[in-house]
This record gives sequence, C-alpha cells and structure tokens, in this order.
Amino acid sequence: MQGAGRASAQEFAVSQAAAGSWGHARHQSAAASSLPSLSLREAQQILSISKLSPKEIQKSYEHLFKVNDRSVGGSFYLQSKVVRAKERLEEELRIQVPEDRERAATQKITTWLRPSLPAHL
Repeated sequence: MQGAGRASAQEFAVSQAAAGSWGHARHQSAAASSLPSLSLREAQQILSISKLSPKEIQKSYEHLFKVNDRSVGGSFYLQSKVVRAKERLEEELRIQVPEDRERAATQKITTWLRPSLPAHL
C-alpha cells in the first residue's frame, strides 16, 4: 500500500512538471520547436535527483520506469515522461563534459604561461 501512495505522489509530481513544460512551450516561437521539451530542472524533478550523476540518473530511471509499468498498474504516459527526463539529463551530461575538459585545458595553459616569480617577491 505504501508503494501505491509513493507512485501517486510521483505521478502528481510528473503531472505538475508536465504542466509547467507545456506552459513554457507556449511562450516559445513556433519556429523554435513544435514539441515542448523538458527543462533541466523539470527533468531533475521527474527523476527526483539534485545533481547530475550518471549512476543516480540510471538508478532513478530504472526504478521509476519499473514502478510505472502498465503490467503493474502503472502509466505509459508517466513512463514516457521518465524516458524523456533521462534523455534530457543525459544530453546535459554530454554538454557538460566537453565544457569541463575545455575549462581544465584553459586552466593548464594559463598556469603554464604564468611566469614564475622569485621566492623573495
């Protein structure tokens, strides 16, 4: 019984995130996208994660996908939201990795180019 309550709470959270997504999408130009997309924050809310960790994303995805399976009384709609949230977070991870590498390379170059000062200065 406790699982059903948790699933209902998750379904409510997902529906709220979906409503917000649709509201945001209405304000975008039609040329930008004909389909609403999830924001990073919405995707994190759907999967109930606070930081972008591949392990946490996968763990939450697997759990929510399983509990929302139609064979156990779940919702295909919610499963779809879980899949889209996972895709959005994975996209964000792909974006962040090159940025992190670039930042680290820039820092190394800056450190290398910085002249060494004598110890007495």
